[in-house]
Amino acid sequence: MSITETSRYISLILRHKPETIGITLDEHGWANVEELIAGVNKTHPLTMDLLEKIVMTDDKMRYSFNEDKTLIRANQGHSIPVDVELEEVVPPEYLYHGTGEKYVASIDKQGLIPKSRLYVHLSSDTDTALKVGKRHGKPVIYRINCKTMVEHGYKFYRSVNGVWLTKSVPIEFLSKTPMGVQNTTIPPG
Repeated sequence: MSITETSRYISLILRHKPETIGITLDEHGWANVEELIAGVNKTHPLTMDLLEKIVMTDDKMRYSFNEDKTLIRANQGHSIPVDVELEEVVPPEYLYHGTGEKYVASIDKQGLIPKSRLYVHLSSDTDTALKVGKRHGKPVIYRINCKTMVEHGYKFYRSVNGVWLTKSVPIEFLSKTPMGVQNTTIPPG
């Protein structure tokens, strides 16, 4: 097994299906590290050293340890009900959402919804949104008018790995960003 395959398997467990290896997550999404290693080892070789390497080198910074590394959790992207203790943060004026062209008709009809996840994931710049969109086919980038959303009572959160989260984005706050525009980097809120 490659480190990437093991990381994806851990992501599946910590975000969606802890029961796959017979563990449970607490209300904040934390799993016992020893139980996780033992459970993963049934199908994928995993040691504490490898788990630490996965956490430290994951390009999306998907995971966090507690201070003494006895607990681990996914930072966001859960489809199971957990409270990862996100603090409400005032977002920048605009954030971005990258998707595939095949989803445009649905988004233009119902806005951005979390589907099986707890939150809609947003990016602070068009480059990141473009990378996300490419994972879903021909990319399309939406710009979200966060300033107006906040004025209408919508809440935003930022996970420890910098992904912006909100419960939904109605169509009136969305506009498509033309492809090929200059990168728009927005400093963290």
